[in-house]
Amino acid sequence: MTVRRVMGIETEYGVLQPGKPMANPMLLSSHVVAVHAARESGRTRARWDYDDEDPLADARGFRLQRASAHPSLLTDDPEQPAPSGDGPQELARPQVEEYEDPGAANVILTNGARLYVDHAHPEYSSPEVTNPRDAVVWDRAGEQVMLAAVRALASTPALPDVALYKNNVDGKGATYGTHENYLVDRAVPFTDLAARLIPFFVTRQVFTGAGRVGVGQRGERAGFQLSQRADYVEAEIGLETTLRRPIVNTRDEPHADPARWRRLHVIVGDATMLEAATYVRMGTTSLVLWLIERAVAEGGAGGALAAVDRLALRDPVSAVHQVSHDPTLTARVELADGRRLTALEVQQEYLTAVRTALAHVGGTPDEQTQDVLTRWGSLLDRLARDPSECAREVEWLAKLRLLEGMRRRENLPWDHPRLAAVDLQWSDLRPERGLYHRLLGAGAVERLVTDAEVERAVAHPPTDTRAFFRGEAVARYGDQISAASWDSVVFDVPGASTLQRVPMRDPLRGTQQHVGALLDASPDAATLLAALGA
Repeated sequence: MTVRRVMGIETEYGVLQPGKPMANPMLLSSHVVAVHAARESGRTRARWDYDDEDPLADARGFRLQRASAHPSLLTDDPEQPAPSGDGPQELARPQVEEYEDPGAANVILTNGARLYVDHAHPEYSSPEVTNPRDAVVWDRAGEQVMLAAVRALASTPALPDVALYKNNVDGKGATYGTHENYLVDRAVPFTDLAARLIPFFVTRQVFTGAGRVGVGQRGERAGFQLSQRADYVEAEIGLETTLRRPIVNTRDEPHADPARWRRLHVIVGDATMLEAATYVRMGTTSLVLWLIERAVAEGGAGGALAAVDRLALRDPVSAVHQVSHDPTLTARVELADGRRLTALEVQQEYLTAVRTALAHVGGTPDEQTQDVLTRWGSLLDRLARDPSECAREVEWLAKLRLLEGMRRRENLPWDHPRLAAVDLQWSDLRPERGLYHRLLGAGAVERLVTDAEVERAVAHPPTDTRAFFRGEAVARYGDQISAASWDSVVFDVPGASTLQRVPMRDPLRGTQQHVGALLDASPDAATLLAALGA
């Protein structure tokens, strides 16, 4: 048993031009990516390789016809970023202005990540990692990449100032995603996977939510809720990511050997500034996936699977909203069998099931797995006893404490615009402006990783996934790389008669252990490819 699996985080950042609320977000996003591309121009000319992408493949066994797809789903078009899908005015796909080369809005970083314009937002897609702590490190590295772009724009008079926010709502009815990705054994039937994950995703927001001022998609009702994404969930299962958003997304695009794996694309989570919140979100989800995989392989894992199956909800979509709208954590959601449980009680059932499966398997879990289990249990106990005890680790509670202090001092109602401004300012990436950073500086939130680790991760890939080969190839031979994607690198070696593709269908190969010495012994791409037999 372990939390280890291939995982990663994609974060779309909120983008604004200070003093110009009507500025084109697509153009601003393009500036963010292009200014980083300009810094990398001497290193690589690689474009993103869309050949293996198929965003219309559905895990339920069919493929949506392209003519029938909403334009926001067409993320495999290198000529145009897909629109957000948040409003009818965006059905026409906007062009990226001022950049003749669409590749200027798409950069492959030396840390193995991808930086590009997606749905009118700059997005940082982290490299593949193998554990939740590394997910935090390379997610934080993304914040630093974005902050560097903001600083570069601010120092260039010819370009607009841009403010970036690691949040999920614009306060005007639109939302943008923070998507988690987990590699899952293809042997697990997708319908079973979805059914057993839905109650977990509905209720995990009690410790993963980022908190939000306002209730409803446009904040039309005064109040505070746990999650930024909850009010935008409108379906149980579906392919869409920008409209009719489902609890479980069905996109079947594994970026790996499809006979062995599927990529679970999770779109219901919040962007979290708190490292502990990101860590526990990734770790607990990985453990639940392990439970489902193990139970399917062994026929129940000591009865744990039966306990999870009894948690099916009568109306999961309503339950997502109900849990988010209840900061007291006392609301009870109705289960399909008629029982009524709080979100904390549902989570406790999942934790118990994981522990039951662990006892059935036997042995001692690794250190990080044990830490996630301990944190999960401790959070549930303390949230039930006194939620304020968790404000150092749970983002919605840290934010609520700040807002409640302001409300008391100034006698403000929940619909006061200053509270909405504080909500936005919380996630401002600029340390001199972001309220999260003030709490961090005061030691009021928990740190899990060091500044040195994050700084290194800005430029260097993880060593234990194929991201190592991708990132190192870009760093060492960037001027001889034509294109790259998650599962291949395409080389264009001077003098070679054709382009040469190096496939990477196994995310656990191409590691430092696997190819590190080979890369060190290869002064150029031609030598590397000859050694690889490409």
